Amino acid sequence: MGTLYITQDDSFIGKTDERLTVRANKQTLLDVPLIKVDGVVVLGRATVSPAVVIELLERKIALSFLTQTGRYLGRLEPELTKNIFVRSAQWKAIAPSAPALHLVRGFVRGKLKNYRNALLRGQREFPELQLHSAITQLEQAIAPIDTAGTIDALRGLEGSGSAAYFGRFNALIRTEGFQFTNRNRRPPTDPVNALLSLGYALLRHDVQSAVNLVGFDPYLGYLHTQRYGRPSLALDLMEEFRPLVVDAIVLSAINRRTLSPEAFVSEPLSNAVSLTSDGLRTFLRLYEQKKQSKFKHPVLQTQCTYQEAFEIQARLMAKYLMGETEKYPPLVLK
Repeated sequence: MGTLYITQDDSFIGKTDERLTVRANKQTLLDVPLIKVDGVVVLGRATVSPAVVIELLERKIALSFLTQTGRYLGRLEPELTKNIFVRSAQWKAIAPSAPALHLVRGFVRGKLKNYRNALLRGQREFPELQLHSAITQLEQAIAPIDTAGTIDALRGLEGSGSAAYFGRFNALIRTEGFQFTNRNRRPPTDPVNALLSLGYALLRHDVQSAVNLVGFDPYLGYLHTQRYGRPSLALDLMEEFRPLVVDAIVLSAINRRTLSPEAFVSEPLSNAVSLTSDGLRTFLRLYEQKKQSKFKHPVLQTQCTYQEAFEIQARLMAKYLMGETEKYPPLVLK
């Protein structure tokens, strides 16, 4: 099953023997064995029984809370793993150290190369799109990464590359009824941004779980600055996965008409756009299918799922920080 998503407002999450149950309006919506659950995500309002809280903590299963629009609220975290050596190496590498600079180079390189590859695929499939300028801008942002001497300089390259990518993101949308002009959030005010924000929130849940599993402190990052309550390291590792997982799902759902404009509703006062109940279930199914899809990992040269790749990349980062490897290789797929 993987991650369990609870979308019914005012539902009750309980436990019967070794099974997790979800009830609402005197009906059982879900009844699944706990052994099949890797994570739980609540979108909206739900009541969680104390027995479930204890069981999830003991099984080291993360429980995250999001709004219906996908805004991240918080999570129930199991105890950190006992691998103090990973956290010690992580803290020793605190910026502006050479290992921190190396990791940030990897995060930025992975993200921008995956952005470039997404545009290259779009150009090959639809030659009339005229994506060459944006691809050139991305290549110009990628070229100085290895010689950039500061993390701030790398943040600048990441910003310019992302601007080039999202500047042509609308061209990758090949169906009527959807329009992307710029990235907006808190709240998202159009369907495309609503899907991106929701997808990134789900991705954060999964990547942060992987970071915790390996033994890191998720709040000490290198690309993202430290801020109270911000899981900076999880956000760092997310960067290379954004185009590979979330952007790919969003474009596929729109272009294949799996989601139509009728699958969205708008809140009249804030103009916040979110999915209908049916649309949300469809998107969650697409996200879970993407996580379980397989590809050949370019470093390990073995088949793995994206769900497994979150942990693989976290372990590769740990190996680098602990001096077991010379480089951190970001996940780049063509």
